[in-house]
Amino acid sequence: MSKVIISTDKAPAAIGTYSQAVKIGTTVYLSGQIPLVPETMELVSEDFTQQAEQVFKNLTAVCEAAGGELQDMVKVQIYLTDLSEFAIVNEVMAKYFKTPYPARAAIGVKQLPKGAQIEIDGILELPSTN
Repeated sequence: MSKVIISTDKAPAAIGTYSQAVKIGTTVYLSGQIPLVPETMELVSEDFTQQAEQVFKNLTAVCEAAGGELQDMVKVQIYLTDLSEFAIVNEVMAKYFKTPYPARAAIGVKQLPKGAQIEIDGILELPSTN
């Protein structure tokens, strides 16, 4: 199988040597998204809730560009500079996902690109009809 590079201007452009996502068969590997506004490539806000919302909006855009939707994600990895914000992540995530929820991990990190407080990456499994 060959890999297909997924790219959309509805999510922030890659700011390094990576693709927004890579599709192999029906599996899509999504690169980490931070809370950048695609049009400005600036952080949406210093507010953690707004940052979390923007990350899920960015992930949604990449999932849609790949031919799926956020609900098709099977694994989510969340990186936080402050693990005490995890309750907010749960609240925001509940707005974007319905059961069955994806598998997930939450990892505390010292810092993230551009001073972001949250980054999320994951794996999307497209319906086999795509």
